[in-house]
Amino acid sequence: MPSRPRSRAAHVLALVGDRDVWHSAAVAGAACVLTAGLVYVGYFVHVLRVARKAPCVPERGECVLVFGKHAPAGRLDHDFEARLDRAVSLWRERPPASVVLLGGGASGEPTEAELARQGLLARGLAADAPLRLEAQSRDTMENLRNARVLLGVGTATVAAGAAVPVSSSPQLVAAPLRVTLLSSRYHLARCALFARQLGFDAELCAAEPRLELRPRTLLRIAGEAAYVCWSDLGTRWARLTRNHRMLSRVT
Repeated sequence: MPSRPRSRAAHVLALVGDRDVWHSAAVAGAACVLTAGLVYVGYFVHVLRVARKAPCVPERGECVLVFGKHAPAGRLDHDFEARLDRAVSLWRERPPASVVLLGGGASGEPTEAELARQGLLARGLAADAPLRLEAQSRDTMENLRNARVLLGVGTATVAAGAAVPVSSSPQLVAAPLRVTLLSSRYHLARCALFARQLGFDAELCAAEPRLELRPRTLLRIAGEAAYVCWSDLGTRWARLTRNHRMLSRVT
Protein backbone atom coordinates (compact mmCIF):
# COMPACT_ATOMS: atom_id res chain seq x y z
CA MET A 1 0.00 0.00 0.00
CA PRO A 2 1.34 3.47 -0.84
CA SER A 3 1.88 5.76 2.11
CA ARG A 4 -0.59 8.56 2.59
CA PRO A 5 0.72 12.00 1.59
CA ARG A 6 1.79 14.25 4.42
CA SER A 7 -0.42 17.01 5.73
CA ARG A 8 -0.38 20.48 4.21
CA ALA A 9 1.29 21.89 7.35
CA ALA A 10 3.99 19.21 7.26
CA HIS A 11 4.59 19.90 3.58
CA VAL A 12 5.01 23.63 4.20
CA LEU A 13 7.39 22.98 7.10
CA ALA A 14 9.48 20.71 4.89
CA LEU A 15 9.77 23.49 2.32
CA VAL A 16 10.72 26.03 4.97
CA GLY A 17 13.63 23.83 6.00
CA ASP A 18 14.81 23.15 2.46
CA ARG A 19 18.09 24.89 1.55
CA ASP A 20 17.31 24.83 -2.19
CA VAL A 21 14.08 26.70 -1.49
CA TRP A 22 16.00 29.38 0.39
CA HIS A 23 18.70 29.50 -2.28
CA SER A 24 16.21 30.10 -5.11
CA ALA A 25 14.24 32.58 -2.98
CA ALA A 26 17.43 34.57 -2.34
CA VAL A 27 18.21 34.69 -6.07
CA ALA A 28 14.71 35.87 -6.95
CA GLY A 29 14.70 38.39 -4.11
CA ALA A 30 18.04 39.82 -5.19
CA ALA A 31 16.83 40.17 -8.77
CA CYS A 32 13.75 42.06 -7.62
CA VAL A 33 15.75 44.36 -5.34
CA LEU A 34 18.41 45.11 -7.96
CA THR A 35 15.76 46.01 -10.55
CA ALA A 36 13.68 48.08 -8.11
CA GLY A 37 10.84 45.58 -8.46
CA LEU A 38 10.66 45.68 -12.26
CA VAL A 39 11.36 41.97 -12.53
CA TYR A 40 8.38 41.21 -10.31
CA VAL A 41 6.20 43.61 -12.29
CA GLY A 42 7.10 41.71 -15.45
CA TYR A 43 5.99 38.43 -13.89
CA PHE A 44 2.80 40.02 -12.57
CA VAL A 45 1.90 41.21 -16.08
CA HIS A 46 2.70 37.75 -17.46
CA VAL A 47 0.46 35.96 -14.95
CA LEU A 48 -2.32 38.48 -15.55
CA ARG A 49 -2.04 38.11 -19.33
CA VAL A 50 -2.21 34.31 -19.13
CA ALA A 51 -5.20 34.54 -16.80
CA ARG A 52 -7.05 36.86 -19.16
CA LYS A 53 -6.31 35.10 -22.44
CA ALA A 54 -6.57 31.42 -21.49
CA PRO A 55 -9.30 29.64 -23.47
CA CYS A 56 -12.16 27.70 -21.91
CA VAL A 57 -12.19 25.03 -24.63
CA PRO A 58 -8.96 23.21 -25.53
CA GLU A 59 -7.92 22.62 -29.13
CA ARG A 60 -7.00 18.99 -28.49
CA GLY A 61 -8.24 17.87 -25.11
CA GLU A 62 -7.34 14.17 -25.45
CA CYS A 63 -5.84 14.03 -21.95
CA VAL A 64 -7.06 16.55 -19.38
CA LEU A 65 -5.24 17.16 -16.09
CA VAL A 66 -7.62 18.64 -13.52
CA PHE A 67 -5.79 20.37 -10.67
CA GLY A 68 -7.23 19.93 -7.21
CA LYS A 69 -7.27 22.54 -4.48
CA HIS A 70 -6.88 22.53 -0.73
CA ALA A 71 -10.19 21.31 0.70
CA PRO A 72 -10.04 21.18 4.51
CA ALA A 73 -12.42 18.59 5.97
CA GLY A 74 -13.52 17.75 2.44
CA ARG A 75 -15.13 21.13 1.77
CA LEU A 76 -14.74 22.33 -1.82
CA ASP A 77 -14.49 26.09 -2.33
CA HIS A 78 -15.76 28.10 -5.30
CA ASP A 79 -12.53 27.69 -7.28
CA PHE A 80 -12.50 23.91 -6.89
CA GLU A 81 -16.17 23.69 -7.85
CA ALA A 82 -15.52 25.79 -10.98
CA ARG A 83 -12.75 23.42 -12.08
CA LEU A 84 -15.09 20.45 -11.79
CA ASP A 85 -17.85 22.30 -13.63
CA ARG A 86 -15.46 22.98 -16.51
CA ALA A 87 -14.30 19.36 -16.59
CA VAL A 88 -17.90 18.19 -16.91
CA SER A 89 -18.55 20.78 -19.62
CA LEU A 90 -15.57 19.50 -21.61
CA TRP A 91 -16.76 15.93 -21.19
CA ARG A 92 -20.22 16.73 -22.52
CA GLU A 93 -18.90 18.65 -25.53
CA ARG A 94 -16.15 16.19 -26.51
CA PRO A 95 -15.19 13.40 -24.10
CA PRO A 96 -11.41 13.19 -23.65
CA ALA A 97 -9.65 9.86 -23.83
CA SER A 98 -8.36 10.34 -20.30
CA VAL A 99 -8.96 12.63 -17.32
CA VAL A 100 -6.34 12.77 -14.57
CA LEU A 101 -7.47 14.15 -11.21
CA LEU A 102 -4.59 15.64 -9.24
CA GLY A 103 -4.02 16.21 -5.56
CA GLY A 104 -3.37 14.42 -2.30
CA GLY A 105 -4.60 15.08 1.20
CA ALA A 106 -3.78 14.65 4.86
CA SER A 107 -4.02 11.26 6.55
CA GLY A 108 -7.59 10.51 7.58
CA GLU A 109 -9.09 12.95 5.09
CA PRO A 110 -10.21 12.39 1.49
CA THR A 111 -7.62 13.43 -1.06
CA GLU A 112 -8.23 16.26 -3.51
CA ALA A 113 -8.29 13.69 -6.32
CA GLU A 114 -10.91 11.62 -4.51
CA LEU A 115 -13.03 14.68 -3.82
CA ALA A 116 -12.79 15.66 -7.48
CA ARG A 117 -13.93 12.20 -8.54
CA GLN A 118 -16.90 12.36 -6.18
CA GLY A 119 -17.76 15.83 -7.46
CA LEU A 120 -17.63 14.76 -11.10
CA LEU A 121 -19.84 11.73 -10.47
CA ALA A 122 -22.30 13.92 -8.56
CA ARG A 123 -22.46 16.18 -11.62
CA GLY A 124 -23.55 13.29 -13.80
CA LEU A 125 -20.29 11.94 -15.15
CA ALA A 126 -20.61 8.25 -15.98
CA ALA A 127 -19.18 5.84 -13.42
CA ASP A 128 -17.12 4.16 -16.15
CA ALA A 129 -15.52 7.42 -17.32
CA PRO A 130 -11.74 7.04 -17.86
CA LEU A 131 -10.67 8.78 -14.67
CA ARG A 132 -7.19 8.37 -13.22
CA LEU A 133 -6.38 9.55 -9.72
CA GLU A 134 -3.00 10.96 -8.69
CA ALA A 135 -3.56 11.16 -4.95
CA GLN A 136 -0.07 11.61 -3.48
CA SER A 137 0.98 15.19 -4.34
CA ARG A 138 0.79 18.29 -2.16
CA ASP A 139 1.59 21.12 -4.59
CA THR A 140 1.52 21.99 -8.29
CA MET A 141 5.02 20.74 -9.05
CA GLU A 142 4.30 17.41 -7.38
CA ASN A 143 0.96 17.25 -9.26
CA LEU A 144 2.77 17.37 -12.58
CA ARG A 145 5.76 15.24 -11.64
CA ASN A 146 3.47 12.46 -10.49
CA ALA A 147 1.24 12.86 -13.53
CA ARG A 148 4.33 12.49 -15.72
CA VAL A 149 5.05 9.14 -14.09
CA LEU A 150 1.44 8.06 -14.43
CA LEU A 151 1.30 8.95 -18.13
CA GLY A 152 4.94 8.38 -19.05
CA VAL A 153 6.49 5.85 -21.37
CA GLY A 154 7.01 2.51 -19.69
CA THR A 155 4.56 3.04 -16.83
CA ALA A 156 1.99 0.36 -16.08
CA THR A 157 -1.55 0.62 -17.34
CA VAL A 158 -3.82 2.13 -14.71
CA ALA A 159 -7.40 1.07 -14.20
CA ALA A 160 -10.00 3.83 -14.49
CA GLY A 161 -10.79 5.39 -11.14
CA ALA A 162 -7.85 3.79 -9.34
CA ALA A 163 -5.52 5.72 -7.08
CA VAL A 164 -1.97 5.51 -8.40
CA PRO A 165 1.07 4.96 -6.14
CA VAL A 166 3.88 7.19 -7.36
CA SER A 167 7.54 6.34 -7.04
CA SER A 168 10.02 8.81 -5.58
CA SER A 169 12.11 8.70 -8.77
CA PRO A 170 10.03 10.07 -11.69
CA GLN A 171 10.63 8.42 -15.03
CA LEU A 172 11.66 10.60 -17.95
CA VAL A 173 9.59 10.32 -21.10
CA ALA A 174 10.97 9.97 -24.58
CA ALA A 175 8.70 12.60 -26.10
CA PRO A 176 6.56 15.45 -24.75
CA LEU A 177 3.18 14.39 -23.42
CA ARG A 178 0.26 16.19 -25.01
CA VAL A 179 -2.02 17.31 -22.19
CA THR A 180 -4.60 19.94 -21.31
CA LEU A 181 -4.06 21.76 -18.00
CA LEU A 182 -7.40 22.68 -16.39
CA SER A 183 -7.32 25.04 -13.44
CA SER A 184 -8.39 28.45 -12.18
CA ARG A 185 -7.26 31.37 -14.33
CA TYR A 186 -4.94 32.85 -11.73
CA HIS A 187 -3.18 29.47 -11.39
CA LEU A 188 -2.55 28.72 -15.06
CA ALA A 189 0.75 30.59 -15.50
CA ARG A 190 2.32 28.49 -12.75
CA CYS A 191 0.88 25.30 -14.26
CA ALA A 192 2.25 26.20 -17.69
CA LEU A 193 5.73 27.02 -16.33
CA PHE A 194 6.06 23.74 -14.44
CA ALA A 195 4.62 21.71 -17.31
CA ARG A 196 7.19 23.20 -19.68
CA GLN A 197 10.03 22.46 -17.25
CA LEU A 198 8.87 18.86 -16.90
CA GLY A 199 8.63 18.24 -20.64
CA PHE A 200 4.90 18.31 -21.25
CA ASP A 201 3.40 19.55 -24.50
CA ALA A 202 0.62 21.45 -22.76
CA GLU A 203 -2.31 23.68 -23.59
CA LEU A 204 -4.34 25.63 -21.06
CA CYS A 205 -8.01 25.48 -20.16
CA ALA A 206 -9.53 28.01 -17.77
CA ALA A 207 -12.19 26.97 -15.28
CA GLU A 208 -13.93 30.34 -15.29
CA PRO A 209 -15.55 31.78 -18.44
CA ARG A 210 -13.67 35.07 -17.98
CA LEU A 211 -11.30 36.80 -15.58
CA GLU A 212 -13.08 38.99 -13.05
CA LEU A 213 -10.71 41.60 -11.65
CA ARG A 214 -11.91 41.65 -8.08
CA PRO A 215 -9.61 42.45 -5.12
CA ARG A 216 -9.43 38.76 -4.16
CA THR A 217 -8.46 37.78 -7.70
CA LEU A 218 -5.78 40.46 -7.91
CA LEU A 219 -4.32 39.24 -4.62
CA ARG A 220 -4.26 35.73 -6.01
CA ILE A 221 -2.49 36.92 -9.15
CA ALA A 222 0.02 38.91 -7.07
CA GLY A 223 0.82 35.80 -5.05
CA GLU A 224 1.11 33.63 -8.16
CA ALA A 225 3.41 36.21 -9.76
CA ALA A 226 5.73 35.99 -6.75
CA TYR A 227 5.68 32.20 -6.93
CA VAL A 228 6.35 32.12 -10.69
CA CYS A 229 9.13 34.70 -10.31
CA TRP A 230 10.78 32.69 -7.54
CA SER A 231 10.53 29.37 -9.39
CA ASP A 232 11.54 30.63 -12.84
CA LEU A 233 14.52 32.69 -11.68
CA GLY A 234 15.65 29.93 -9.36
CA THR A 235 15.57 27.45 -12.24
CA ARG A 236 17.44 29.81 -14.56
CA TRP A 237 20.08 30.33 -11.87
CA ALA A 238 20.42 26.58 -11.35
CA ARG A 239 21.00 26.12 -15.08
CA LEU A 240 23.50 28.97 -15.19
CA THR A 241 25.48 27.58 -12.25
CA ARG A 242 24.96 23.95 -13.32
CA ASN A 243 23.46 23.08 -9.97
CA HIS A 244 22.20 19.62 -10.85
CA ARG A 245 20.66 19.04 -7.43
CA MET A 246 18.41 22.08 -7.77
CA LEU A 247 17.59 21.25 -11.40
CA SER A 248 16.54 17.75 -10.45
CA ARG A 249 13.80 19.30 -8.31
CA VAL A 250 12.12 21.11 -11.20
CA THR A 251 12.85 19.05 -14.32
